[in-house]
Amino acid sequence: MNLPPPDFTIQVARIYAGMIAGTDASAGLNAEMNLGGALFYAGELDPHGRAMVVAANIAGAASLAAEPDSARQKLALRDGVVDFLVNSLDEALRILKNQIRKKEIAAVCIAGATKTVQREMLERGVLPNLVRTVEESGNDSPFISQGARRIPAAVVDEDLTMVAWSVASAPAQWLPKLDAIANDCVPDQDWKSRRWLRLSPRYLGRLAKGARVLYCGRLAAEEFIRRVQEQVEGGEVRVAVEIQISGRGLRDDYRFAL
Repeated sequence: MNLPPPDFTIQVARIYAGMIAGTDASAGLNAEMNLGGALFYAGELDPHGRAMVVAANIAGAASLAAEPDSARQKLALRDGVVDFLVNSLDEALRILKNQIRKKEIAAVCIAGATKTVQREMLERGVLPNLVRTVEESGNDSPFISQGARRIPAAVVDEDLTMVAWSVASAPAQWLPKLDAIANDCVPDQDWKSRRWLRLSPRYLGRLAKGARVLYCGRLAAEEFIRRVQEQVEGGEVRVAVEIQISGRGLRDDYRFAL
């Protein structure tokens, strides 16, 4: 089993909440908005930078990173954090301009010094829509004064409940089934959670270590537990499931088995 959930998954979920909070579902009550067409500049791919790029992927933005360390570059490619590793800003922009125009997700890393890439971006007038928080980057971004939005600190509404689940075996078979149950428990208007449920497995991949995490209302969390118990005991889910819910200083653990 994989509970408690990986810290990285929780970190990405919290960053995603801060990123997606800047969107406005004005197209309708149940409309799913995203950051398609926006450029997020992550700077280097340190642990927080990796988490921010994954969150940006899930939120729908295109991302640009600059990382001089070859080990970090290879790790980001291997883990699917970035899609492309290039050697210059020109190469990165050729990819990103097309993806941004189509409002599609892409993450590009330039193999080079972060300060050098940032200086080139400023000289060429490449302005990202989103940048890292000053607290995480160590220095305030020079792009802020030009109109870039600083991503809020990675926090989640204290009224929400964190739900994490994992299975005893065959996660590729059973986790999607549990994801579908969770999706059915989330209110129709909660498009942010629905988007997270749909895309986080893809962009977290093996970084999630076989566990899922969702921030949702308490009623949705309780309904999820009820339905999972019902389906395990009824034989529709033929694997042992562990669920953890926590919020407001409280934590409950459940295990359902055949």
